[in-house]
Amino acid sequence: MEQLQKTPLYPIYKQYGARVVDFAGWALPIQYEGIIPEHHAVREAAGLFDVSHMGEVEIKGRDSLSFLDYILTNQVSRLKNGQIQYAIMANQDGGTLDDVLVYRFSEHHYWVIVNAANRVKDINWMKQQTDRFDVQVRDISDQIAQLALQGPKAAEILKAAAGEAAEDIRFLRFVESLPINSISCLVSRTGYTGEDGFELYVQWDDAVQLWDFLMETGRKFGLKPAGLGCRDTLRFEACLPLYGNELDEDITPLEAGLGWTVKLEKPNFIGKAALKQQLRLGIRRKLAGFEMLERGIPRSGYEVRTGDRQIGRVTTGYFAPTLGRNLGLALLDAEHAQTGNTIDIMIRGKAVKAVIVQMPFYTKKYKK
Repeated sequence: MEQLQKTPLYPIYKQYGARVVDFAGWALPIQYEGIIPEHHAVREAAGLFDVSHMGEVEIKGRDSLSFLDYILTNQVSRLKNGQIQYAIMANQDGGTLDDVLVYRFSEHHYWVIVNAANRVKDINWMKQQTDRFDVQVRDISDQIAQLALQGPKAAEILKAAAGEAAEDIRFLRFVESLPINSISCLVSRTGYTGEDGFELYVQWDDAVQLWDFLMETGRKFGLKPAGLGCRDTLRFEACLPLYGNELDEDITPLEAGLGWTVKLEKPNFIGKAALKQQLRLGIRRKLAGFEMLERGIPRSGYEVRTGDRQIGRVTTGYFAPTLGRNLGLALLDAEHAQTGNTIDIMIRGKAVKAVIVQMPFYTKKYKK
């Protein structure tokens, strides 16, 4: 653990009973009480996550908007001040370098939230694209801590902690400065669990004070500390992609079912030609959801077959705690990705029957 990067909350993990693991080079809690009870707490009340390992990149300068519209597949120019957009950063072949969130402060000032494992790669790549733009790309991750408050009681907890102003934050919006226990917080409303929820960005040194205050405020609402284990099972039930599983540099957003993030009507962006050709020729692989018909839990990397032919691989698979079913996501040859098709998941060398089902498995409960 000594060699791993640590968030400002690391010193208090033990106080909350955390089991800490190596996650992308960070010492982070996989669980506190346990993955299943934490999962149910987020679905039924609320959970508080330390996600300070995520990367925050500040984009400033006269050409900030045109720069972001060039390096991202979505249309950043549609954003207004205080709005957030989910976007894909693609390579020239259309593969996914990362999936990100873009926060617009003004036409000349943005944040891009990147995945922790991709932070160095992303920032280096962004800087390589700045030649034609009057723009500054700055990594501010080491200054900013991020907490995620998620669950149906999240809004009540935030209102109790921050007052009536918390009610004014809508989905995919943020406020730049909301005081919570005398701490200035940037607060957004997005979420990665399928539930209503908020992200609270604070200065690194304020993270412990904010965590303790939120835990104390939220106790009567059923708030529990939540680890990365249930963060994964929660996002999986809602069929939200995880980079390295459903997305990577060889998987395009079109293949991953994220075509709505690709705006081919834009004049130009990195990966446009490749993605346009993929649409013209037909998407050969598609992400599909499936349910096990026979006993067995699918795991990431397991082969998917029909007869003796491999047709894809499992990207994520779990017992879904909310639904009580063994489910999975798989990247499949497109002709086999139709709802109702029967497939074989190879589990320890044995073909186990499954059926393609509709996604998402769990209906998202975001507050519009």
